[in-house]
Amino acid sequence: MASTPITRLNRRHWIALTACSALPAWAQLNDLGDAINTAGRQRMLSQRLSKAWLARVQQTGGAQALQVMQRSIEVFERQLNELQAYAPSPSIRNTYAELDSAWLSFREQLLNAPASRSGAQALLQADGRVLALAHQGTQQLEALATRSAGRWVNLAGRQRMLSQRMAKFYFAAAWQVDVPTARQEIKLARQEFVTAAKALSQAPETTQRIAEELTLAEGQWVFFDAALQAEASSPKQLTEVFVSSENLLAVMDRVTRFYAALKT
Repeated sequence: MASTPITRLNRRHWIALTACSALPAWAQLNDLGDAINTAGRQRMLSQRLSKAWLARVQQTGGAQALQVMQRSIEVFERQLNELQAYAPSPSIRNTYAELDSAWLSFREQLLNAPASRSGAQALLQADGRVLALAHQGTQQLEALATRSAGRWVNLAGRQRMLSQRMAKFYFAAAWQVDVPTARQEIKLARQEFVTAAKALSQAPETTQRIAEELTLAEGQWVFFDAALQAEASSPKQLTEVFVSSENLLAVMDRVTRFYAALKT
């Protein structure tokens, strides 16, 4: 994405949008587009939860980090139940049965892992398993789509995950948890995010409304990317990453829902 200039007023506006409320209060799987969106959101939540855990143990984000964690656990569990009930084939049902098991292990780590670097490493291993299975389920559902929009639902939804993954590894590096790996993962996720953003902006299915939201996402990306490039030398810098990742998530969640609603 190009670096679009944003005013200080716009920046304050974005910070006011912090995304504890980014996720819908409820979800209903009305069709395959909804299912792909929800499945993709599970990928994001695996990374958002670890980000919030790492923020809390580093005393960043305060009540907001706790709220993000509690809300994300609630949404993940509700959506997992919905996806298990919706699963249209035995192979997809098997994926969500495996995800259920992986989620229980991850949830245990979130709630009981020691606030230590070894605890963080165990947590990251657990979230990796959840992410892999959530991605597998999303891909399986997309493969059933007969509408071209299914691809863009998946791709836009993955942008949500990447925003949280970059922030998660930023917090891991700040806490000296496998710093070389964390930095490499940020680099890879950043490259993927920028490439996907360009593809979404050029997609023939991208409506004027979606294009407007993508422009908002581009503006928020400027702040988030700038925060990622800075050294995590202070609580203020960590807070910048936390807040800007939440704001970018809020916009990309809306974009994904707009793609899911397309009938093409």
